[in-house]
Amino acid sequence: MTKTSNGARGKRLPIVAALILAGIATIGAAAMFGTGCSKSPADVAREAGVIETADAVKIPLSVLESGKAIFLAADMDGKRIHYFALKSSDGVFRAAYDACDVCFRSNKGYRQEGDLMVCNNCGQMFPSVKVNVLKGGCNPAPLVRTVDGDHLLIQKKDIAAGSSYFVGQRS
Repeated sequence: MTKTSNGARGKRLPIVAALILAGIATIGAAAMFGTGCSKSPADVAREAGVIETADAVKIPLSVLESGKAIFLAADMDGKRIHYFALKSSDGVFRAAYDACDVCFRSNKGYRQEGDLMVCNNCGQMFPSVKVNVLKGGCNPAPLVRTVDGDHLLIQKKDIAAGSSYFVGQRS
């Protein structure tokens, strides 16, 4: 009986070791390709050179030139308000809350797939050129912004105006 037990254990050891190594490789690949280990909005802002003053958030236009959205968050009156900014395919710098009139209660926001912003709750897709143009429904809720020199300027009072979209903690 001892021989069978040791023999079975000896056969299982390489399989267990292979599974552990596969798990480590998967975690490493996820970290390398930016999945599974995402950065916080604060880390994204810091790395992008976002400047926060008492009254406004200034996002360097150079960060948005690629057309890739930058997702940020602001803590206002005890609520965490999520928003994003991007340069749309028509060359306009845009910003919106990371929420909409329909799906905001899910608190899942959007993701970017190419030139589309995709609702993480219902899957509806919106072209970047419609951000700040269309509002209501599942469109990203527009956020007032202006271009000020080489920065996209968003007033904190405008960010705070969207607090009703954020009813709970985002996971």
